[in-house]
Amino acid sequence: MKKILILVVAILAAAQYNYAQSPKRDTLSFKYPVDVTITGARIIMPLKDVPFSASIVGSDFIERLPRSIGMEEPMKLVPGVKVDNQANGARVHLSIRGQGILSERGIRGIKILQDGIPINDPSGFAPDFFDVDFANVKDIEVLRGAAASLYGGSAAGGVINITTKNGENKPFGGEVFGMAGSNSFWKSGLQLGGASSDLNYRLSASRSMGDGYRTHTHFQGDNVYGKVTYTPTDNISITPVISWSKWYHENPEGINLDYFNRDPKLPNDDAVPFNEYLETNRFTGGVSGSINIMENNSILFNGYVKSTKFTEANNKTFTHRQITNPGGTLQYVLNTACKNSSFKNTVSAGIDFQGQNIDEYGQANDHSFEVPGRLFDQKYKQAGLGLFVIDKVNLNEQWGAMVSLRYDNLTNKLTDNLNLGQGLSGDKDFSKTTGRIGVTYSPLTEMNLYANWGQGFLPPATEELAHNPFSFGGFNNDLTFATSNCIDLGVRGLLRDNLRYDLAGFYMTTKNDFDRYRVSGRGQEVFYRNFGSSKRLGVELYVAYSPIKEIELQAAYTYSNFKYNNDSPIRILMDDTSIVKYIKKDNFLPNSPEHQLYLDLQYFVLPELTVSLNAEMYSKSYIDGANVESEAAEGYTLLGASISYTIKISNYSIGLNVAGRNLADKKYAAFTEPDPGGNAYQPGAGREFLAGIKFHF
Repeated sequence: MKKILILVVAILAAAQYNYAQSPKRDTLSFKYPVDVTITGARIIMPLKDVPFSASIVGSDFIERLPRSIGMEEPMKLVPGVKVDNQANGARVHLSIRGQGILSERGIRGIKILQDGIPINDPSGFAPDFFDVDFANVKDIEVLRGAAASLYGGSAAGGVINITTKNGENKPFGGEVFGMAGSNSFWKSGLQLGGASSDLNYRLSASRSMGDGYRTHTHFQGDNVYGKVTYTPTDNISITPVISWSKWYHENPEGINLDYFNRDPKLPNDDAVPFNEYLETNRFTGGVSGSINIMENNSILFNGYVKSTKFTEANNKTFTHRQITNPGGTLQYVLNTACKNSSFKNTVSAGIDFQGQNIDEYGQANDHSFEVPGRLFDQKYKQAGLGLFVIDKVNLNEQWGAMVSLRYDNLTNKLTDNLNLGQGLSGDKDFSKTTGRIGVTYSPLTEMNLYANWGQGFLPPATEELAHNPFSFGGFNNDLTFATSNCIDLGVRGLLRDNLRYDLAGFYMTTKNDFDRYRVSGRGQEVFYRNFGSSKRLGVELYVAYSPIKEIELQAAYTYSNFKYNNDSPIRILMDDTSIVKYIKKDNFLPNSPEHQLYLDLQYFVLPELTVSLNAEMYSKSYIDGANVESEAAEGYTLLGASISYTIKISNYSIGLNVAGRNLADKKYAAFTEPDPGGNAYQPGAGREFLAGIKFHF
């Protein structure tokens, strides 16, 4: 990947040359983040005061998303994040600094918030991003690195804080949009909103549908989201929200390397005969707000409940779950400052509560038909309680520090309704105290250096605990939580109003990572074990450079050196026992390319006309910890382009957009995962074209 490194160096070299050559640029469209605040760290602070790696995906980039259905689209320009789209729809697999790459599905150990309401369950597992309609998103904050001291086990790898749009500053307005493209994709939606003296409201609704790239990858989804912000006085703000999402996703499963080379559109042999799919129907209601008691004292709060009906069909079982998730947060914030001094201190303390009740049963899958009689019938109760305290100090205009400490207690209870009296019901609890400390130093107004150390821990999710390799039912009592320690060093800033940069390096160690395996006589059932440790070294770079007003180049580069750190080799358990492979010390972690680069070039031809070019590049990655070269997923480069044009008529506007993805029609593996039945490759989509129209009123 020398070419990628040379390209990154060339970008920086060109930027440094133009630092002395280019005229001063309009700072209104190219601000240094000193004016941008971060809320995902639980206390509001300017980005320059944040003592850890942080990125903001703004509305300017989100508005340009060609499909706005998958989290991989807005994360392109965030270094340190890898998002794998498993079926060319809304179902994705996401990791930050390698946290989450060893999970089979969903998102593990990354705190996900939408308007302050968690998408994760108490164990830190987020099944999907189905609740997020990216056409309704204002911005996304991504805080990278172990942040368990802020949010517990949900934030072992970082935080993704999503904020939806508010109503416009007029009594009534909105937009209607539609888009369509390759593989029978289309999406349409309506957004309405407005504001008065003390009320701001917004309601959005959309429907998405497509056949995906591969056979048996059809998906369709509906999203409705409503938000009202009521500010009766300057000291009180209350925001109720409602959300409803219903998504259906066929699952083609991964395929072996022979199938991948023969035809990437092929599904797994079992996917079609057993009609493998998942369906989610979820309603969320909640309220958040703030109350300023006195001049420097405030209380922040939220409360919510989520109700989910979930069905998944695999090649053996139909699994049905009814899930209820109540929760809430109460937080106190005290701001103090010294007169005639730049010293400031913000102290915050609070409590988080999350609950989860799951009623689950399963029936055998006889070639897409449910067989009468239950294979399992059980209930889970889970509760998570977190106590935290944060102290943010600005000693002067240059120096600052932040310390956070948290205690978490997670309880799990299982009731086996099918095997009552057999001793399979039981409890499994976890508790952990974590901390974090960071320092910032700003030698110049537009330069910020930071360093921090933080801890992470990841308790087993209910799904992992409930797969018991020792009996048919009950918890796997051998599982415990994984832990991590991470050190960050970074610098962010602005050079002469036309080069914005953010460079971070980190070193992380982990213990008791999770692994999947199978047991003889238990069919295709997957089980989990604590397995090994790792050492992870990484470099993350973001650059935004504008040589002239009409051109802006953005680049996000990630170097990942993630290796196992086991004391002795660990054998990979395969269904075919004749296959002998070992994970050895200094082998690379699976699905972790060393180099990852995204380039986005915008040319503002006219105020109404913009042309964009982009390139996405990954080096090779190994499919499992044995690092067999013949099984590695090859590196690849994807090219894309878009043209957008805006027509303004009085107070109305019409936006037109045409985009192409993977223009060279490159065959590549979008997601790979170790699998005991034979390693699995999920092919990415080939060449695609999309067009959209948006009417704003």
